[in-house]
Amino acid sequence: MNQNNKILQSIFWGNTVAEWLTGIGVASFTFILIILVKTFFVKRLSIFADRTTTDIDDFVVEIIKKTKPFFLIVFCVFISSFTLTLSSTTTKIIQKVVVLAFLIQIIVWGTTLIKYVIRRMESQGKENQFSKTSLVVLGYLGKLLLWSIVVLVALDNLGVNITALVAGLGVGGIVVALAVQSLLADVLASLSIVFDKPFVIGDFIVVEDFLGTVEYIGLKTTRIRSLSGEQIIISNNDLLRCRIRNYKRMTERRVVFHLGVIYQTTHEKLSHINSIVRDIIESRENVRFDRVHFKEYSDWSLIYEVVYYVLSQDYNLYMDIQQKINLDLFRKFQEEGIEFAYPTNKVKIVNDANDRHKDAMSI
Repeated sequence: MNQNNKILQSIFWGNTVAEWLTGIGVASFTFILIILVKTFFVKRLSIFADRTTTDIDDFVVEIIKKTKPFFLIVFCVFISSFTLTLSSTTTKIIQKVVVLAFLIQIIVWGTTLIKYVIRRMESQGKENQFSKTSLVVLGYLGKLLLWSIVVLVALDNLGVNITALVAGLGVGGIVVALAVQSLLADVLASLSIVFDKPFVIGDFIVVEDFLGTVEYIGLKTTRIRSLSGEQIIISNNDLLRCRIRNYKRMTERRVVFHLGVIYQTTHEKLSHINSIVRDIIESRENVRFDRVHFKEYSDWSLIYEVVYYVLSQDYNLYMDIQQKINLDLFRKFQEEGIEFAYPTNKVKIVNDANDRHKDAMSI
């Protein structure tokens, strides 16, 4: 017994064997306790997550699972160090190791968070709203920012003067930015398209003289399939500088057209045109009639202005409806004896010789 006590009281590196065993016991007990608590929470939260429709609880479970054993071991050793008498140098080393382990764990947690955000952005999109390429790059940029912050904090923890390092990186970054200014502008424009969503893949847009369906949104360019079949490629930066008309988001289409009838039309028929146009338009499906007015007198016709709405964004449906309205108007005007006006030239030929002869005979 005395021999055992003598061994336990033996001193190694400033602490007795008993104190070392106590420290090991504290570290082991803490590690086992944390593992048990982690396992318990993972199981309970997993059951709860399966019953809910949201994915935030799944993210919490994933974060807990991503807590690495290496970090837990270092943390437990740090806790057990309070039971020992250690030199200031050893204490500082342990503290630095704990900080580094915690920073590594932050990278793991941060990477998991970035992946979760990217998944949410993909799942919220309809018909591939977000460009997968842009989302991948967004994930890389997020990871790059995370790693940059962690590395700088780690270097500062190790005693490295990061002020000069950051200044050097700043100068180098300016040089690189100037060299790839155009590319960076297109990349930032791509991210702006992803977040602000002026249009998404599948939208029919008009950009200046170009029109077509968006097929692809990349880091540098956006590709549009025109109505005639060719692919139009526009840089993202140039695209956002233009006025964009997005027809995909149009809930209804306002249609304005004009009718011209001849000046010889009677007042009764002119008054009847309003009801004719109204009845024809209101008889069509997917249409909301707005108004019809005798608008003005032109050089060669009496102008009526007609306004109605097509309750769809489908261009082909709009053209079908307009065609049927035009045909019905043509048939009804024929039945009512109302003539459409069109420009005509009337030439009057005067024979001066005959006129003079007639004048002489009359005298």
